[in-house]
Amino acid sequence: MKENKIPTLIDYRTIKLDPLMPDHGEEVLDNCARNVQNNAGIFHPNAQIHVRELDWKGPWPPKVAEYLQSVKRNVWTQTEIEELKKASILLAADVIYSDDLTDAFFSILERLMAENPEKVLYLALEKRYNFTLDDLDVVANGYSHFRSYLEGESNELVSSPYSRCFLGKQINLKEIPKYVREYDRGDNVEIWEIKYKHH
Repeated sequence: MKENKIPTLIDYRTIKLDPLMPDHGEEVLDNCARNVQNNAGIFHPNAQIHVRELDWKGPWPPKVAEYLQSVKRNVWTQTEIEELKKASILLAADVIYSDDLTDAFFSILERLMAENPEKVLYLALEKRYNFTLDDLDVVANGYSHFRSYLEGESNELVSSPYSRCFLGKQINLKEIPKYVREYDRGDNVEIWEIKYKHH
């Protein structure tokens, strides 16, 4: 088995997709590109995977400068932006870890999903527990902040100052096959199905 396997809900060996792998920061993007290169053999032969920078605090759509393609390899093309607008499934993992970045994540997610409200995000996360002086206890503050952006299917609400643009449903992990026997998901790993809420 190769190192740096790309975890995903989709089996890229059996279907042809042209996924985009957006992230932020040159080192992270270079690592993503190495992962794609190291695991190219598991993808469908016709799949093309593009690593692109997605700055959560930046504008969407990003400015496209075709001349930058030769200088920076992680710059979006107009064609890729159009493809992402038409995409029906988004995947994200390990993006919930601080309140300010969670705010930025949901801000860009709203812009991405508002263009095509049929999009569905599948988000994998691990609750992160920390001791806080405010609570004098070990709590998962980042997780609570994440949940404050979601309205559940049964309209249960978490106290929140934010307007909710998203419906969230936690997926039962027992329904998802486990392919790596040595990996223990633990009780703090969750996968969410998130949809844009029509206003």
